[in-house]
Amino acid sequence: MNSSMINFGTGKLIAVPTHLADGTLIATPTPVQLGTMQEVSLDLSIELKELYGSKRYPIAVGQGKGKTEIKAKYAEISGAILGSLFFGKRPVAGIKAAVFDFEATVPSVTPYELTVAPPASGTFVTDLGVVDGSTGEPLERVASAPVTGQYALDAATGEYTFAAADAGKEVLISYEYSATGSSAKGQIFELNNETMGYTPSFFMLLQNQYDGKRLICKLNRCVSGQLSLPLKSDDFAVYDFSASAFADPAGKLGYLCLA
Repeated sequence: MNSSMINFGTGKLIAVPTHLADGTLIATPTPVQLGTMQEVSLDLSIELKELYGSKRYPIAVGQGKGKTEIKAKYAEISGAILGSLFFGKRPVAGIKAAVFDFEATVPSVTPYELTVAPPASGTFVTDLGVVDGSTGEPLERVASAPVTGQYALDAATGEYTFAAADAGKEVLISYEYSATGSSAKGQIFELNNETMGYTPSFFMLLQNQYDGKRLICKLNRCVSGQLSLPLKSDDFAVYDFSASAFADPAGKLGYLCLA
């Protein structure tokens, strides 16, 4: 039967993780959909091997190694995409983040100290700078006994100390913090220097439908080698994701169907 169709739109792309980064089989995988798709491309290529004699053109051509890649641009990043498809590890519940330009006023009486209170009952991690709220000029951090335009910090508690001459001054404080517990609703993926070799894998299914017809492609086993986070100052972020397919233990790559 001769089947043909015209395609319009990106369709849906769903990946189902099969193995963690250490090779562990995932017994009950959770499917992951790449949301708000912008572009999807499926590239199938095969090397051509030419046999030459003494003449200019080959006398025989055969197919060599093949390669199958799928590339997608999507607008909804998720922990499932990061953890299941790229890092191949389960996240740790919690938050590691920063507070920028927290507005505060230097106390008007001694000891001229401010202690920041991180969100979600978090813990102070490290200083990211203090700025004069009126002029925008950065204050200089010193070990102790600050004078005007300077500050000191107790890194164990997040306590900032300012000069007596700066009493009443508006300041903007930036710092990094971490938080755990029920109020810290986030997912943390530690970026470690992993041993080469093991790679998280998954199968992918792409389906597009237009004018009553469908194009379906399933790739039985894939690995991802690229995940980009291209943030822009004046536009929505559209993330890049790419994966390469290879044969499963049964020697099957997948299928391509027009219906």
